[in-house]
Amino acid sequence: MERNLMIAGFGGQGVMTMGKLLSQATCDATDLNVTFFPSYGAAMRGGTSNCYVVISDESIGAPVSDMVDDLVVMNGPSLQKFIGDLKAGGTLFINSSIVKDKIERDDISVVSAPVTEMAIDMGNPRALNIIMLGVYIGYTKAVDEAVILKGIEHKFEKKQKLIPPNIEAFNKGLEIGKSQVK
Repeated sequence: MERNLMIAGFGGQGVMTMGKLLSQATCDATDLNVTFFPSYGAAMRGGTSNCYVVISDESIGAPVSDMVDDLVVMNGPSLQKFIGDLKAGGTLFINSSIVKDKIERDDISVVSAPVTEMAIDMGNPRALNIIMLGVYIGYTKAVDEAVILKGIEHKFEKKQKLIPPNIEAFNKGLEIGKSQVK
């Protein structure tokens, strides 16, 4: 089993944090092989950013692939730029709060979640990436959800007050992801 994921959006949307959390938690809590490969645009906040995460039960040949199994887009420009990199039969995850474009491809699955609105409604606008990570894990089951919960606890161990709202955000995303499995 090998799963290639690209996460893309504007700087400040937590794209890198989402990828690092997924890869670090998977590496720490499983015997799977993982790579994380970041790519930043010209400006950190507000500029484009994306990262690749590969999770495999075998050796990983390259940290980046021409075609990905899963694509998470947090904004419209990322959708336009990377939709062609998603394999036929792959899954597109959309932040539907921001991405309003019609999806022209009929050879992929589309999972939509209004993660920006949800994060604002929770009073935690920076948690949109954690909600989307929950959507991704709930839908794909790429790793066990307990792996990510442990990763959230580890990431915020020095800021204990951030653990409960981030676990809540992740669980809200999980519900959405699980509800969209066909």
